[in-house]
Order: sequence, then structure tokens, then C-alpha cells
Amino acid sequence: MKTSALMKTGATGVIFSALCCFTPVMTLFLGAVGMVAWVGYIDYVLMPTLLFFVGLIIYAVTRKPETTCAENGGCQTSKRQES
Repeated sequence: MKTSALMKTGATGVIFSALCCFTPVMTLFLGAVGMVAWVGYIDYVLMPTLLFFVGLIIYAVTRKPETTCAENGGCQTSKRQES
């Protein structure tokens, strides 16, 4: 995955998890749908999710570019090109 895609995925996940974890957005949503009994179990899912996406952002920021060496011995640093 490209670094920009990792950053976008991580940032979206952190924002969603933080909104649901630190504000009553999820509580209000579950109350409106009639599933208030699940509110007590939300933290068991949202906190690890938040930590996963923060880790994903840290990984995207700290990963190193690949180095490629040509046959003549000249090494160049380039960004990863993955599909």
C-alpha cells in the first residue's frame, strides 16, 4: 500500500474511533436504534480499534523507502511502488 493511502486510512479510522469513543455519538446512535444494551461493550471494540489505526499512522510515517541497485553498482533511493 502507498504511504498516502495508509495515512488516509489511518486518519479516517482514528477520527471515527475517537468520535465514537470519546463523545456520546455511538451512545445516541445505539439509543435511537434500540440497542442501548450494547453500550457497555463498545469500549472493548473501539479502544483497540483506535490503537490499531494510530499504529497504522505511525507505521506510514516511519517506514523507509526501498533502495534499488542497478547492475553497475549505482544505488538509488526511491519510493515504494506497490499495486
